[in-house]
Amino acid sequence: MLSLLLAALLPTLSTAATTDSALTEIERASNQSLLWGPYRPNLYFGVRPRIPDSLSMGLLWARVEDYQSVQHNFRHTCEQHEGMAGYGWDRYDPRHGGTQTIHDAGNQLDLTTEFVKVPGENGGKWGVRIKGTPRDGVNDLKTTVVFYVAKEKASLGPLAVVGGEEELKGGFEGDVKIEGDALGLGSFGVTIKRGKGTHPTHGHPSGLDRSLDKTFVHSLQLPETALWQTKAVLFSLLKESIDEYIKEFTEENVPPPFQLYTVKPQAGPGNMQIVQKVFEGKFEFDILFSPKTEDGQEMLSAELTNGIERATELFDKRYDQVLKPQAPFMAPKYLEFSKSLFSNLLGGIGYFHGDWKVDRSYASEYEEENEGFWTEAAEARARAEVKLEGPSELFTSIPSRPFFPRGFLWDEGFHLLPVINWDLDLTLQIIKSWFNLIDADGWIAREQILGAEARSKVPDEFQVQYPHYANPPTLFLIIENFMKTLSTPPENPDPIYAPQLRNIAAGKKYLQDLYPLLKRHYAWFRRTQAGDVAGYDRNAFSAREAYRWRGRTPTHCLPSGLDDYPRPQPPHPGELHVDALSWVGLMAKSLQSIAEFLDEADDAATFGKQVQAIKRNAVDLHWDEAKGVFCDAGVDEFEESVRACHVGYISLFPFLLGLVENDDSKVGRLLDVIADPEELWSNHGIRSLSKADENFGTAENYWRGPVWININYLVVARLLDVAQSKGPHQARAAELYTKLRNNLVDTVFESWKETGFAWEQYDPETGAGRRTQHFTGWTSLVVQIMGMPDLGGRVRDEL
Repeated sequence: MLSLLLAALLPTLSTAATTDSALTEIERASNQSLLWGPYRPNLYFGVRPRIPDSLSMGLLWARVEDYQSVQHNFRHTCEQHEGMAGYGWDRYDPRHGGTQTIHDAGNQLDLTTEFVKVPGENGGKWGVRIKGTPRDGVNDLKTTVVFYVAKEKASLGPLAVVGGEEELKGGFEGDVKIEGDALGLGSFGVTIKRGKGTHPTHGHPSGLDRSLDKTFVHSLQLPETALWQTKAVLFSLLKESIDEYIKEFTEENVPPPFQLYTVKPQAGPGNMQIVQKVFEGKFEFDILFSPKTEDGQEMLSAELTNGIERATELFDKRYDQVLKPQAPFMAPKYLEFSKSLFSNLLGGIGYFHGDWKVDRSYASEYEEENEGFWTEAAEARARAEVKLEGPSELFTSIPSRPFFPRGFLWDEGFHLLPVINWDLDLTLQIIKSWFNLIDADGWIAREQILGAEARSKVPDEFQVQYPHYANPPTLFLIIENFMKTLSTPPENPDPIYAPQLRNIAAGKKYLQDLYPLLKRHYAWFRRTQAGDVAGYDRNAFSAREAYRWRGRTPTHCLPSGLDDYPRPQPPHPGELHVDALSWVGLMAKSLQSIAEFLDEADDAATFGKQVQAIKRNAVDLHWDEAKGVFCDAGVDEFEESVRACHVGYISLFPFLLGLVENDDSKVGRLLDVIADPEELWSNHGIRSLSKADENFGTAENYWRGPVWININYLVVARLLDVAQSKGPHQARAAELYTKLRNNLVDTVFESWKETGFAWEQYDPETGAGRRTQHFTGWTSLVVQIMGMPDLGGRVRDEL
């Protein structure tokens, strides 16, 4: 077993091997245990390895009771409002596997996918058990299920179906075996078992008597660019089959739909193998993947059965140790809720590979130095020559499987806050994958849209990435967390989830390798997002530490992450954004700590001075004493600097990111605003914009009032910090922390219970989930909030 091998190996490495080889061995072992997974999170179930141009597999299904609705009932890619009563992972760990439940109300079917990995050579074996159960009150449900295997590159030959001529041309009564070779995997076999379940039969007036108890295989040789468009390919095959039936029996006399919508059996070599089964009522079958190894041991259904039980046991045990909800959320309903949200966060991890669109024209208009700069910038974008770069690859979690199945830079730091507690090594691999994307200037594209499949989910106007657009650098939150853990490692860290903590030298080497990239990104941010202090007679401690987001328009500031949040009007090249300054402050604080840990004394001193300058400038440039909040700075018609105060999330950023000391009198003023129901407080979380602001709830109303869990998490975490520190605001912070924590958890829980989904944002008046459903990215921070300590002393009744 790989886990036992790694556990035994690490103590030896820490004393006998060099630091470089220790880190290399840790990464090699971890790469093997994380090689395979459901890394196509845009699909209800899709599996692939973390290898470019390799294999990809996926599942489709549909109810085949009538002729009219079949094409609308086929499930493949996760979609919003597709007739689902909820879906997602009940328990899932990328190291072992887990169980996903899909409540497909539209197809009147509950489907489960139980995925298990068995460590071994070449990434090990894996299996998935597909089970379907008609929903309550549904009898004799006819369901067609399609599984496909696609080979993304033609290297090492085609995929081959093993069988006799009669099976290849007429269907398989038993198991289906597909074999092939792929780069990075070697030789392998995929077995689709016959499974359990009843198959529909019919007698046709023409004399066509057909039982669908065979498994049909259709082999294709497709252009590589078409391999991901499986649903369209399947529909094309079904049309060919339907046309043949119509030709033979006439349109008025075709067979029943469960017969009509089947592919023509035609198995042979190809780069895509489509495997179809048709069931009536309940069904179950296994898909087993085995690399060809010297011992010749293939994955067996018995191993899958044992693995499903073991994966559940391991998950539950670790959850109790790491992420168990604390009072007052001790009732079983909260535990299951917490496990579901976290499992879906992990189940949303994907591997993406492909080219991407970028505008490297570096047009002078992108500097945004003139009044009316947004119009000039739009004209420059319109005439720019956009090019494809790459291919690039990224291992990342995603915000939402149906709507945002790709990587987002500022989302990822929030995603990893609970993940780092669960699996440190997985977190470090994801961070490394992101920083592998950094260019020579220090830029990382804020949105990773890699390949044609990813682009198919994104409107054209949002596909191009611009090297002058920044994004909140939330990954620094995670890196500083790792550094602190290295400084004070826990006793007996888990050898699988945190091997770096059993070999501190290897962990430190990881940080040393990453450190130059962190500094490069920090320098790029400070350079490209610099603001003007001296040009507008602003009184500030530092003439350097001021920032503004590039890419702003009168209605949006997408790079900030707070898209439509009100900013100074009209936009002006002299404006300054308090959240941009705060994010630079977070980077500087983190880099100072890392530099001190790595004994980079000169760097630490430089970053320390910058931190102090940023803290001073946050007050000098952005604090409004009359309103008691931080504000953006704008420029009026007389070219004089003015504060543009739109009270909301922006007003809190210096406090949230640790640039204001706990005993500062400003904390008390900010707590007043947070607690005021006419400003930010609601019974469902802190509003994104004050109820008293003229822009509240207007226009797009994206960040103009709704409750967002990521920023609320920062509020809760900061309140807890103040509440645990002696000072003038301790008692007030503890009271607000307790109330806000309870409100947030109950809001997300009640909406999840009612709808089956976590949501992108929540209505501050009703608590209803809004916008994107199945938003199990940063909304899963509720898991982290539930795991925080109870300061209220109240224990909720067991329910």
